[in-house]
Amino acid sequence: MRSRNKLLDERRFDPSWLSGIEEQMATLGIAMAMARQEMLGLLVRLIEETRETSPFPSASLDLAGFMDGQFDRPAVDLEDEYAAQLAESRYRDAAAGRTLEGPHRADLLVRHRDKRMDAARCSTGEQKALLVGLIMAHARLVANLTDHAPILLLDEIAAHLDESRRAALFDLIDALGGQAFMTGTDRSMFAALGNRAQFFTVADGRVFE
Repeated sequence: MRSRNKLLDERRFDPSWLSGIEEQMATLGIAMAMARQEMLGLLVRLIEETRETSPFPSASLDLAGFMDGQFDRPAVDLEDEYAAQLAESRYRDAAAGRTLEGPHRADLLVRHRDKRMDAARCSTGEQKALLVGLIMAHARLVANLTDHAPILLLDEIAAHLDESRRAALFDLIDALGGQAFMTGTDRSMFAALGNRAQFFTVADGRVFE
């Protein structure tokens, strides 16, 4: 895409050169988009399976902004269509200074399932709970696919969560079975961990237990 943008910026509309680049963009772009769709499907199914037992709100997920609703078609057809879109939009993209169509333009849409509300319209606490739920669902999915729990790096994860949800989060992390590094400025927020964790203090350029 950078190569194509550079050619368009320099007004070098060589059809052979641009077509070659656009064919590569179409092949790789559709592969990326289909991989995202597959991953999203796995994540949605996992969220659905754990919906009744999860302490966090259930999220509805979708991708929008590129080839919407077309990924039930053969990849080769999507590649041809995207390559044609790129060829048709050369002058428009040259004027814009960027590529206006592609998987880089796709967005992940998140909704609070029970409230039927876009995440952007939810309260800060609800947004945090939705995000934590997604992070833990993705961690479980990685563990299921690889048989190895991922390492979790969770900065200020306890902020904006009430006491019961903090305790539930720590139980989920413990059940996952991997390593988790959590930071916070208030040790009391991690009380529910009990003796399941090591505590370290960072102060004056030193780290000590």
